[in-house]
Amino acid sequence: MSTTVPSLAESEVYDILRNDRRRSVIHCLRATGGTRTVGDLADTIAASEADESPPPRNVRQSVYVSLHQTHLPKLDEAGIVAFDPAANEVRLLDGVEEVEAYLTTSTADAPTRPAPRLVLGLAVLGVSLVAVSLLDVPLVSAVRPVHWALVVLVAIAALALLAIVRTHGR
Repeated sequence: MSTTVPSLAESEVYDILRNDRRRSVIHCLRATGGTRTVGDLADTIAASEADESPPPRNVRQSVYVSLHQTHLPKLDEAGIVAFDPAANEVRLLDGVEEVEAYLTTSTADAPTRPAPRLVLGLAVLGVSLVAVSLLDVPLVSAVRPVHWALVVLVAIAALALLAIVRTHGR
């Protein structure tokens, strides 16, 4: 179990945080006061990965083994957590401060992009409006097909522009 807080190079921080389960360990510990058992962490992470609560037994077991054998020792060595394999306990250390700047802490910090379903929906709507307009359906055919296509393309472009402004306007 590590007790010192080593200084980490940027490449080491990226190496540590490139794995979803290691990031999940940090997020879970930060959210719950800094100390948990390996079993509790495995339950929480497996439920998130499987999108089921309780998670399937095989998923939980896979998460538990990978945490115990790989991820927690790596976080312990980096001075981010103190991992006691005998007690199966994990505690967040001050070394987490070195990696916090690299973590996305909320959805507000995450890059924004148009929802793929919304863009797909607009595209389907546009194709449908153009097709119905070409079939001379009343009301819809009052607008030329090219204009329906233009309206939908403008809407999709507006979504993309909004995402760019939100991402780079910080």
